[in-house]
Amino acid sequence: MSFALTAEQQQIKDSVSRICKPFGDDYWLQRDTDGKFPEEFCQAIVDEGFMGIAMPEKYGGSGLGITDAAVMAQAITESGAANAGFAALIIGIFGLNPVVVFGTEEQKQKWLPPIIKREDVACFAVTEPNTGLDTTRLKTRAVWDGKDYVVKGEKIWTSTALRANKMLLIARTKREEETERPIDGLSLFYTDLDRDYVEIRPIDKMGRKCVDSNQLFIDGLRIPKEHLVGEEGKGFRYLLHGLNAERILIAASMVGLGRAALWKASKYARDRVVFGRPIGMNQSIQHPLAESWAELEAANLMAFQAANMYDAGQECGLQANAAKYLAAEAAFKSCTNAVMTHGGMGYAKEFHVERYMRECLIHRLAPVSPQLILSYLAENALDLPKSY
Repeated sequence: MSFALTAEQQQIKDSVSRICKPFGDDYWLQRDTDGKFPEEFCQAIVDEGFMGIAMPEKYGGSGLGITDAAVMAQAITESGAANAGFAALIIGIFGLNPVVVFGTEEQKQKWLPPIIKREDVACFAVTEPNTGLDTTRLKTRAVWDGKDYVVKGEKIWTSTALRANKMLLIARTKREEETERPIDGLSLFYTDLDRDYVEIRPIDKMGRKCVDSNQLFIDGLRIPKEHLVGEEGKGFRYLLHGLNAERILIAASMVGLGRAALWKASKYARDRVVFGRPIGMNQSIQHPLAESWAELEAANLMAFQAANMYDAGQECGLQANAAKYLAAEAAFKSCTNAVMTHGGMGYAKEFHVERYMRECLIHRLAPVSPQLILSYLAENALDLPKSY
């Protein structure tokens, strides 16, 4: 199996890199400083037809696979956009996959074209303050009152909610004690983000300032029956369907971010002269950077193996999770090495590597922690007893 880019995929990478070129490091530094959402960057992606890269052509997308979307994600982060550029777009690229797979024809006709054209902007309301990674224990309720579902609850780490007019929401339509298993009774909705019933509180965070993360307080939000995706009580299963693709896209994007940091560090090591010689001549500088190159390339191979398996319809849970783990760890190490290579100037914003380091941390932590991935791999690859 070859993981070299096809001519078409290389064209995707070149085209996305060209779109990103006007939005260089200085643009993203400014957005990191002022916190302004990168709307002009998002619109440039839309204008070139890449927002719907993995959506069906029937609804205005390109009808391509996760491998192609991973090429796109990686080109964005490699450009210096880092995680902010990826996060600004991800729900438009793949976030509505549950609608694509499980929605009715009427829902797809109505909901997908506006997302692809960015006439609608969606956010993803899943995580809750008191459940964390234990998603099956979500508490937000959606109670049918004979006319609508009425929602009450809290969500946290909901990205782009300040920009959004739509929301992909998972909520419990049956109490946990009324179900056979915790995953039962969770339903998925795609609905209007009505600010009369949803209070949005931004979270001040260490990185990715221009892409807002928020806590949502939902009280009395009414959702009509036609905004239910698929069958009631199967929402968690619908989310699981897209988890492998999410891991793959994150892995590819993290490799891109790690490479951006590595290239910055290598250039600095070539140019910086101390004691009459470039610091890149010193093995104490060379070896950490060389290690990062090797680790990023290995993570990239795992990411695109998983992507190819996904597009071929093969089971790829092990590969997708391993790719996310390897890429996140390799990117973290590469970004750290980049800061250390720059010495004191690595701490200065003008050299950009400190921004890369801050932004790489989010996907080392989320949407699944490295520890939980290792537990999953131990159980499913090594047949060890389940530990959680």
